[in-house]
Amino acid sequence: MVELHALVADLRAEGDEIDGLVAGLPASGWSADTPAAGWTVAHQVAHLAWTDQRALLAVTNPAAFQAELTELASTTPLERIDALVDEAAEEGARTPPAELLERWRRGRAELAEAILGVPDGTRLPWYGPPMTAASMATARLMETWAHGNDIADATGTPRTPTARLRHVAHLAVRTRDWAFAVRTLPAPGEPFRVELTAPDGDLWTWGPEDAAQRVTGPALDLCLLATQRINRADTALRATGPDADRWLDIAQAFAGPPGTGREARAVR
Repeated sequence: MVELHALVADLRAEGDEIDGLVAGLPASGWSADTPAAGWTVAHQVAHLAWTDQRALLAVTNPAAFQAELTELASTTPLERIDALVDEAAEEGARTPPAELLERWRRGRAELAEAILGVPDGTRLPWYGPPMTAASMATARLMETWAHGNDIADATGTPRTPTARLRHVAHLAVRTRDWAFAVRTLPAPGEPFRVELTAPDGDLWTWGPEDAAQRVTGPALDLCLLATQRINRADTALRATGPDADRWLDIAQAFAGPPGTGREARAVR
């Protein structure tokens, strides 16, 4: 288990890194297209600001968040959640860049402080299964990292993978059964062994060493795959066993309906 203060420090660092990608952009940079169809850099930042605010509500007033979630479930099919996300991003993207950036900075700072104050054992409501404070911080780090990659692609800024990827990889492994459930598929009946090569060359592992089904490869590739920033064909991930192989086709570390992923770039 990662200590909560260290996890939140990594969440802050991830936000600060992405902040550095956009802080000096001219207006034309905010309107640059990203790999997400129809989304500019402004849409990406607006989405991060919006989801941070949603997370802040879940942490500081879970009853109010749950009431919103209940109303949403009664009036809006699961398939429309993506549309609601797009609508929020579209509205936020119309905000002047300086104001939008300040909103995101303020929201993510408030969220980090609020997460540190969550009592041990508390389960926070969310659009997927309820989660602990550590899981919420990990989920926010994952999403910040994923959308930050889209921003980096749009601005032509190379990113250097860091040890913070371990949090994203951990979430990808922990959400294995969610990826099956959200597609109404039965979850695998046995644990997998997951062995990933970290950015510094270390080996990160999950699951029993003698597991029959395995996933191996670069940690960066699994993180990109589970956040649907890369097509499986463009990764060096390898699966042993039918369920492990299926998981790499549908891996999804985020809440909401199944995503469509990205087109393959590699020529086979």
